[in-house]
Amino acid sequence: MKEGKSSAKLNNNNNQQQQHQNGHLSPFKLAKLLDPEASWDKDQLGDVLHWIRQVVALVCGLLWGAIPLVGGIWIALFLLISSGIIYVYYGMILKIDEDDFGGHGTLLQEGLFASITLFLLSWILMYSLAHF
Repeated sequence: MKEGKSSAKLNNNNNQQQQHQNGHLSPFKLAKLLDPEASWDKDQLGDVLHWIRQVVALVCGLLWGAIPLVGGIWIALFLLISSGIIYVYYGMILKIDEDDFGGHGTLLQEGLFASITLFLLSWILMYSLAHF
């Protein structure tokens, strides 16, 4: 009985290793997020930049709505903050060559429109719920 379980466990480990080698499953570690020596593929870096932007959008939207701030200048400030954080992250922390990933425009656009939507949604909801 123990041999059956251990052989099944070995087969499962072998299947996972084959999936990793075939590119179906890519392991991701949190330490890689701040490691300038780590290697990134275009999809992984795009995903990380997208989710950083979403977190910034949510935080800014909730903060702007709670204060309460109104006006178009605050949308521009959010775009400046969000793009600045993304630029500092990939340019100064990861120190990647942006030309390998399509240039600054491609990297700065990653997740931009979804983050604007999330920012506006959270800002409007927080403002409406807190002040009306």
